[in-house]
Amino acid sequence: MLRLRAFKAVDDPESCQKFLKGHGDILSSIGVNKVTSNKATWVENPGTYVLVVEDPDSLEVLGGARVDTSYGNSKLPIASATGYMDPTIHDHIADAAKEGTGEICGLWNSRKVAGLGFGSLFLTRAAVAITTQIKVKSLFALCAPYTIATAESFGYKTMLEVGNDGTFYYPKLDLLATAMKLPDTSILDGASDLELDRVGSLRQEPNQRFEEQSRRRMVDVQYQLDLKL
Repeated sequence: MLRLRAFKAVDDPESCQKFLKGHGDILSSIGVNKVTSNKATWVENPGTYVLVVEDPDSLEVLGGARVDTSYGNSKLPIASATGYMDPTIHDHIADAAKEGTGEICGLWNSRKVAGLGFGSLFLTRAAVAITTQIKVKSLFALCAPYTIATAESFGYKTMLEVGNDGTFYYPKLDLLATAMKLPDTSILDGASDLELDRVGSLRQEPNQRFEEQSRRRMVDVQYQLDLKL
């Protein structure tokens, strides 16, 4: 059994440091050392919410993701990553921020849980689920090619109006990223039936134990998503 836990970044500095180290190690292993969402400043951002996959016995952090919100003290990572290539991204974020917006970023998983669905699916599911708690109406994401289908299963749409039909060379020139937006986190228009069901369940019961289906096998996940704000 693995635990998927949500918390406000400023409330758990120790887990944030474990997240930073794990994410940094994964990025270094693929030759990427400069990623805007991996800057340590988010640890002190009151508008950042963190999701970690951890061993409940050893408390080892095996993966994670963040939701950075417009209520914090910094701009969203997608703006820092792409704004110098297409400044209009700032306008899109500013417009969405009027109703509360955020970004799912910093998704990663260790090799110990590779192929079990935590790298994008389960963490994205949990991140979308907590948006009703943190009052975020929309969500941005900068997706690698292999995570686009996952994002679309939650109702994300490619932002064709920015970059080159939504794409940017990021975080380095031989890697392509796609800017995507989930317009309404409350209704999840265009989401798959499975995600509508699972996100709805996690919103009604943020703390639950569930056997999730991954590509390789069933995974026993203990969700702890009640942020007690």
